[in-house]
Amino acid sequence: MDKYGLIGYPLGHSFSISYFNEKFQNENIDATYENFEIPTIEELPEILDSNPELRGLNVTIPYKEKVISYLDSLSPEAREIGAVNVIKVTHKNKKTILKGFNSDVIGFTQSIEPLLEHFHKKALILGTGGASKAIDFGLKSLGLQTMKVSRYEKPGTIEYSHITADTIKEYNVIVNCTPCGMYPHADECPNLPYDAMDSHTLLYDLIYNPDETLFMKKGKEHGAVVKNGLEMLLLQAFASWQFWNDER
Repeated sequence: MDKYGLIGYPLGHSFSISYFNEKFQNENIDATYENFEIPTIEELPEILDSNPELRGLNVTIPYKEKVISYLDSLSPEAREIGAVNVIKVTHKNKKTILKGFNSDVIGFTQSIEPLLEHFHKKALILGTGGASKAIDFGLKSLGLQTMKVSRYEKPGTIEYSHITADTIKEYNVIVNCTPCGMYPHADECPNLPYDAMDSHTLLYDLIYNPDETLFMKKGKEHGAVVKNGLEMLLLQAFASWQFWNDER
């Protein structure tokens, strides 16, 4: 039986395990999907050695960048983004070969594109981790200028405390790539001037639990268009399956 799985830490209630095991059952695919909660990326080789039937892995926080040094090759997008969330595992001549892909960018661009209007030209990306790299790549591929927002002073970013009402008017697409507002901390939201938002503002939250985060709720109160990360997750899960089963 083929095996697929997710590496990350902590994993908690992962979307992938229920999605893929349900898919395998519904489509009579002889495979199983497991969570591999590893406290350090150094444990990856052990996971591979003890699971020779592994055919693919998803990668989540905090290993989307750290995992790259363990891979034999990268897709062009994953190389340019600098983050991987899908690994195809193949076995040749008793050697395990790992190829990294990024399905975050596919899921994100396909789900946000229908919401973009002609006046959406600039975007703020909240967060600077592996997910934000894919979002940055995706937004630029859709023709938007981007700026990352950080809690700390970093080159090429703006701090939350420096975001004004004018910033919100200029950068009217805002994508939350941080865990701020995720269950069980649903009473938290990124520190932004929400009252500067209006019907020209588009808020996209990568979080899908809760369905409507406080970030989305506060934007909506001022007329903003809002979307959570569930469709992106579904699309990137579908892309993962294609990467694992593509002949390339």
